[in-house]
Amino acid sequence: MKFPISEATPITYPGPVPTEADVVVIGAGVIGVCTALFLAQDGHKVALLEKGRIACEQSSRNWGWIRQQGRDPDELPITAEANRLWRELATQTNIDIGLVQGGVTYLAETTEEMETYANWLPHAKTHGVDSRLLSDAEIAQVFPGISRRFAGALHTPSDMRAEPWVTVPALAGIAARAGVAIVENCAVRCLDREAGRVSGVVTEAGVIKTTQVVLAAGAWSSLFLRNEGVSLPQLSVRATVAATHPLAHLSQGAAAAENVAFRPRSDGGYSLAAGGFHELFVGPDAFRALPKFLTQLKQDPFGTRFLPKAPKGFPDAWGTKRKWTGDAQSPFEDMRVLNPLPNKKKLTDLCRNFAALFPEMGDVTLQTAWAGMIDTMPDVVPVMDRVDALPGLTIGTGFSGHGFGIGPGAGKVLAGLVTGADVAHDLTRFRLSRFSDGSPMDIGPSV
Repeated sequence: MKFPISEATPITYPGPVPTEADVVVIGAGVIGVCTALFLAQDGHKVALLEKGRIACEQSSRNWGWIRQQGRDPDELPITAEANRLWRELATQTNIDIGLVQGGVTYLAETTEEMETYANWLPHAKTHGVDSRLLSDAEIAQVFPGISRRFAGALHTPSDMRAEPWVTVPALAGIAARAGVAIVENCAVRCLDREAGRVSGVVTEAGVIKTTQVVLAAGAWSSLFLRNEGVSLPQLSVRATVAATHPLAHLSQGAAAAENVAFRPRSDGGYSLAAGGFHELFVGPDAFRALPKFLTQLKQDPFGTRFLPKAPKGFPDAWGTKRKWTGDAQSPFEDMRVLNPLPNKKKLTDLCRNFAALFPEMGDVTLQTAWAGMIDTMPDVVPVMDRVDALPGLTIGTGFSGHGFGIGPGAGKVLAGLVTGADVAHDLTRFRLSRFSDGSPMDIGPSV
C-alpha cells in the first residue's frame, strides 16, 4: 500500500484561481484549512492555495494524536479550545474522520521522568485538563497484556485521536461548503506589494489581489519568507511513521514509551512511530539558524540524528533556490509534494519493539510506512503573529510536531489576527520578534 496522498492523487479543487479575495491563505494543511474555514464562516471571501494536494505533507503524515497532555503551558489554552472544536467539526464532515476519545499516555522509565510529569501537572490543572499520574498497576489496566513494568505514567483521558489523511481533506470539504475558493496544484510564488504593504499574491496561474495573506506553508515557510526579506529560524526534521496490518484490539488510547509510540487505527491496525527521534538534513538554513537552536541541542543532544544533505528540491537542500521573482518558476513548483523516504532501520525497530511490549499481539507486520518533514522552531512552539515589517502578512508556522491536534485552535487564532478580532489568548510567546529582540530561547516546561 502506498501513502494515500501524492502528486498522483486526482485534483479535487482545480480552480479557477480567483482574481481577488479578502484573504489568501498559503498552504492547505490543517493550519491553513482551519484558518480559511473560520475566516469564511466569519463572512470573508477567502482563497486557499496549495502547491500540491490538500494535506499532502505533514498534515496527513503525523501520528494522528489530538493531545493536550505535555503541552507547553502557553499552548494549553489553545489546545483545550482545539479539543472542543474538533468535536464540533467532526459533526460537520460528510465522512467519519475516526475521532475517538481514547486518551494519551506517556510511559515513564524512571522516577526522574515521573517527577517531570508531576511537575507539569499544575499547568494541566490551571487550564482544566484532566491529566493525572498512573501507577504501574493502573498502566496494566489501561493496556492489558503489556509485558513489562514502568515507573508510572502520565495519562490524559480527554485526549483524542483521528485519521489525518482522512481528516484534513474532510475539513477542506467543510471549508469549501462555507465558500472558500480552494485551488490545488497552484503555487504562490511571492507577494505583491504597494507602498510597503501586501497588495496581492503572485501565483503560477496569475495574480490575486488581496490586502491580507496568511502563510501556513509548514516546512516551506522559512524559504518563502526569506525571499520576501523576512528572517525565520525554522528547520524541518524527518520523522518516520508506519501502519501495521490489523492486530488484536489493545486499547482505545495512544501511548509513548522510550522506543515506540503507538495508537490504534480505524482499520484495526496501529500507527507506530519512534518517539523522541528525528533526523535533520544539514543545509544552509541549519548553519544560519544554529545559534538559535543551541539551547534545544544542549537540552536534548541525542534526540536528533544529523544527515549531510537533503534530497534535491527539499526546502533546505544545498541546491534549492533562495531567491526568485514572480515571473520565474519557484521551488514550490519544483517539488509539489515533500515526500521523504522513511528510515528503514527504524521501521524494523518499531515492529520489534511494539511486539516485545505486547507479545500477545503475535507477529507485527506493516501494510505501509512513510515519513514527513516536521517544521520546527528553536523553542519548540510556533509563530502565530502579524509581520510588522510587512503589513498584511500573518504567519502561522513552526508547530514543531504539534500542529494536527492544535489545528482548529490555531486556525481560530490566526483568523482573529487577520480580522483584528479578540483571539482570547495571550500570544506573547508566539510572537515573531522573539527571534530578533534578544529574547533567550525558552524551551518551556512541556514534556
